[in-house]
Amino acid sequence: MSALALSVLLSLVSAVAYAGGAIVQERVAVSTPGQHYAPLRRPVWWAAVALNGLGGLLHVAALAFGPLSVVQPLGALTIVFALPMAALFVGRRAGSTAWRGAIMATVGLAGLLSLVGTSESQSLDTAQRTGVALVTAGAVATLMIAGRAAHRHPVVRSVLLATASGIAFGMSSVFTKIVAVDWDGEVTAGDLPSLATIGVFATAGLLLSQAAYRGAGLAAPLAVLTVVNPVIAAAVGITMFGETFRYGTTGTALALSCGVVAAGGLILLTTERIQGAPAPAQPVPEFPQIPATPAPAPVPAPAEGLILVLPAQQEATPSAASPQLYGPFYGGPYVPMPVLDRHRTRIRS
Repeated sequence: MSALALSVLLSLVSAVAYAGGAIVQERVAVSTPGQHYAPLRRPVWWAAVALNGLGGLLHVAALAFGPLSVVQPLGALTIVFALPMAALFVGRRAGSTAWRGAIMATVGLAGLLSLVGTSESQSLDTAQRTGVALVTAGAVATLMIAGRAAHRHPVVRSVLLATASGIAFGMSSVFTKIVAVDWDGEVTAGDLPSLATIGVFATAGLLLSQAAYRGAGLAAPLAVLTVVNPVIAAAVGITMFGETFRYGTTGTALALSCGVVAAGGLILLTTERIQGAPAPAQPVPEFPQIPATPAPAPVPAPAEGLILVLPAQQEATPSAASPQLYGPFYGGPYVPMPVLDRHRTRIRS
């Protein structure tokens, strides 16, 4: 197997490992909503850390065998691998909008990185390293504060934290390249600050990515991470390491177009997630309770064959009740019959 073919194979396996780690992180974020950054007591989370570490080691090995212009675009396949893997292993299916957004982001990023030209290996002095580290730390802290302020909008919060994670991972790659350029076969005291910076940024990127998966699903945060990480590294390489785009002005225009395509894919992913998010439950207004009117007691119908006793009719004068006679009424109950009072007063003309 040639060195280029081995580099491509290592890059593909690295992308699969990164995708697996992202899926596990997202499932941990769903199952432990109270632990935002580091659910240290979950063994599954440590499995995600191991997958991300394996992906990083394979990526570095791929860079050792192949050129940056080939290895970096293949790393963008992480989001493409993650969607079918999530559907296969955890039953989380992505919609057509998410697939279009993922493909657009991957194609745009691959085109952008393939247009970055190679240059001689350069390093940064102590002042430049300190400045880059401080600016990166400030940007990451600002995005973290903005994400905390947007806690009522889970998708916006997730995108902000994923951007901060991508910046941290990208700058970790930049300092890794600095250490690789300065490597002379042994670790010196001058390499310790850069190694410490790599450890801090890599850890911050991992913890921020874990927090980004909470409440926003898998596609949008992973796509932001996949795009921001190499774009930041390429931007630093162009501005500080003397790298340029290929084909002059035409290559620069094509690179900008690829950047627009990648940004459009991220917008599609974010829009798909916002539209698919359930609407928050509206509070039910409390009304004063109106006491229910008691229903009237049912009056039982008189049974056939019973005698119904009605109140005695009073005479015009306040005397005792007149006697009552009861006679049968065929087909119904007995009813009283009127009786003439023989002792009533007669009026003579």
